[in-house]
Amino acid sequence: MTGLQKLFRFLGSSWLAMSALAVVVLFVLVGMFAPWISPQDPNLQDLAGRLQPPLSEGHLLGTDGLGRDVLSRLIHGTRISLIVGFSAVLLSAVIGIAVGLVSGYVGGWVDSLLMRIVDAWLAFPFLLLAIAIVAVLGRGLDNIVIALVITGWVLYARLVRGETLSLREREFVLSARGLGASPMTIMLKHILPNCMAPILVVATLEVGVVIVTEASLSFLGLGASASEPSWGAMLSDGRAYLTRAWWLATLPGLAIFGIVLAVNILGDSLRDALDPRHEKLRTDDVPV
Repeated sequence: MTGLQKLFRFLGSSWLAMSALAVVVLFVLVGMFAPWISPQDPNLQDLAGRLQPPLSEGHLLGTDGLGRDVLSRLIHGTRISLIVGFSAVLLSAVIGIAVGLVSGYVGGWVDSLLMRIVDAWLAFPFLLLAIAIVAVLGRGLDNIVIALVITGWVLYARLVRGETLSLREREFVLSARGLGASPMTIMLKHILPNCMAPILVVATLEVGVVIVTEASLSFLGLGASASEPSWGAMLSDGRAYLTRAWWLATLPGLAIFGIVLAVNILGDSLRDALDPRHEKLRTDDVPV
């Protein structure tokens, strides 16, 4: 049974995994079609209709301190969070995989040099380093993605390096080397495919981490520009109205909680489905 077959079989047998997948797909669809399903312009201000509660006429989830429609801003904020999340994770994974493959396969002084760089990078707190980078580069989605990539590639580098060290002396790698395959071919065609299961699991879990980090940066005023609605910025704006307009901070907080929880559950499900050690444990638990 292939990895994809095991994955689909496991997801189909777990209602929790299917529910998490459905939530993630729902958020992705909302982000993709945000301009068409948004009831209003997220930046349209109406000071006469400010701080209207949910279920008000024309505003299903109410309005904020400037009279902007909260539902529209939540919908467009979904697009921002997912773009940042998926882009940062993809770019971090590409860089980290390349470094990990070279470090683990070549070994020697190359491995030592690359791993000392990784260790030095890990010495800095993740969020503080991201804040420092964004503070230098300035606000904007592009700069947020750059900061998250700079701080996030080391995780994949260490993971892939460890997997490569365990695979480079396996029989199929030695056979490919004996047949004259180049190091690049061995790394890309023989080692990397066997590393994809743990990479996929880690990348899925990292999407939630990146979304929270982006919201944290936006909350601190270092995220998206003022013209781009962000869940973190909405949380920050809602602090001033906690006693009068609870929905301004509660609704974006629930959106962050929902997508991060769904992504974490999905990541755990992928680990259980693709990790043979977990599969063996489940098999051993079945009574004979």
